[in-house]
Amino acid sequence: MSEVNLKIGPLPDRTPQKLAVLVDPALATELEDYARIHADIHGTEVSASALVPLMLEAFLAGDSGFRRAKKS
Repeated sequence: MSEVNLKIGPLPDRTPQKLAVLVDPALATELEDYARIHADIHGTEVSASALVPLMLEAFLAGDSGFRRAKKS
């Protein structure tokens, strides 16, 4: 499965901050699937909750409307 590329690479070493988020069951399943695939690719088990902050960072970094609104 090494030919698959995900937007989130190996996790950096950093101390996480706790955040509680409620998601619907379908999204929880998708996040667990992503975490499993990430572990298969990178060889390190990681929880979905550890990936969510990186997903949010990537989302915000890619949202040009957010960046423009933040500047104004």
